[in-house]
Amino acid sequence: MRFNVAEDIPLDFFRELKSVGYSDVQIAWVLRIKEEEVTAQRKKLGITRTYKMVDTCAAEFEAKTPYFYSTFDSENESIPSEKKKIIVLGSGPNRIGQGIEFDYCCVHGLLAIKEAGYEAIMINCNPETVSTDFDVADKLYFEPIFWEHIEEIIDLEKPEGVIVQLGGQTALKLAEKFHKKGIKIIGTDFNSLDLAEDRGRFSDLLKELEIPYPEYGVAHDVDEAIEVAKRVGYPVLVRPSYVIGGQRMRIVINDKELETHVLGIFKHLPDHKVLIDQFLDRAKEAEIDAIYDGDVLHIMGIMEHIEPAGIHSGDSSAVLPTYSLSPSAVGLMVEYANKLAVALNIKGLLNIQFAIKNDDVYVIEANPRASRTTPFIAKAYQVPYLKIATKVMMGTHKIKDFDIVKNLTGYAIKVPVFSFDKFPNVDKNLGPEMKSTGEMIYYIKDLYDPYFRNLDSRRSMFLSR
Repeated sequence: MRFNVAEDIPLDFFRELKSVGYSDVQIAWVLRIKEEEVTAQRKKLGITRTYKMVDTCAAEFEAKTPYFYSTFDSENESIPSEKKKIIVLGSGPNRIGQGIEFDYCCVHGLLAIKEAGYEAIMINCNPETVSTDFDVADKLYFEPIFWEHIEEIIDLEKPEGVIVQLGGQTALKLAEKFHKKGIKIIGTDFNSLDLAEDRGRFSDLLKELEIPYPEYGVAHDVDEAIEVAKRVGYPVLVRPSYVIGGQRMRIVINDKELETHVLGIFKHLPDHKVLIDQFLDRAKEAEIDAIYDGDVLHIMGIMEHIEPAGIHSGDSSAVLPTYSLSPSAVGLMVEYANKLAVALNIKGLLNIQFAIKNDDVYVIEANPRASRTTPFIAKAYQVPYLKIATKVMMGTHKIKDFDIVKNLTGYAIKVPVFSFDKFPNVDKNLGPEMKSTGEMIYYIKDLYDPYFRNLDSRRSMFLSR
């Protein structure tokens, strides 16, 4: 059988394709048509997902767990309530660059939604997370963080909106779909999210705000990449746009290395642009995590990295609060954070990464979402920051409504966890592409602690190379 358009696919065969797992995107790719055409025809034929409840009681007695998975059967066991609902998107399977830290964010977000009087609905597909425990959300859909699945849940539940700030980059990348479909994004809107993600637009904003940043350029082919690198000056940091964990990010030092790496990016990620940034050699790195409610910016924490700029933030040990940055550098970081929060029209969470060289402060990037360090700061200071941020996103509370008291004696150190013993052939040298698989907290009373002094000695070695 040969089909040229979605209308050519017989009903029974269409239903079979969906039942065995073919997505609308895959069917569209085979037919060389748009996904929307396949989706429209599928819905016209009445082929939509239904939801079955997971029996957590092993049939010993009636299960009353709001825990659902999708099928293409006729009977639907998920009956929407009349309550106002908010959906939280998780981060999907744990993997390097997108790990368990975001599960903490989602769990506290769900608790805040329930405290605010809404029905909290979770969409995630990782069985090893707390957010997918059946008793955390009011309702759990154990589904992939994939547009087709999410759209059908939204069609069924009709929520007030969707929160994408808590599930890392995976959730954030779906914001454009929600925007185009007219589905409300709770918190920072799509235009602001996209402005922070688009390196060209974001750098234009930094220039307008008179905030220093490394020189950069955007390339769509190898020749353009070489032109940008020559203008910026080697070494340069090369990366594809819109990826997690520094995927395929490299520091290159000449045209030959650049050509090889850029060709590799376009081979594996043909729809992406290549971003080329000036690499600030031997610069210190630091970051701010904050909450902005439209009036007040609350700095959750300022962390100073042990490893220099060029090592992915997820792989770097980091000290909270800062310990060697000058008051003027910290003051500039806070000033730039305030400017960006206002200009980006943030409503909720904001993470900003900085490079500091000779006391000059440069903004590397801004992430309008929860970062993997947000749970670390919340635990170190013993403040429920994710609950606070979620209520700010929903508009039910302002920063002034919370009595925030930070409790930390001494310093807390974020220590990355690596799994090199399970992957013995992986290159153990750290760079701009993330390799850690988690993190832990190490508390010290003062900077004389032997563990910290060992880290600081390592940092001095990095910066003196």
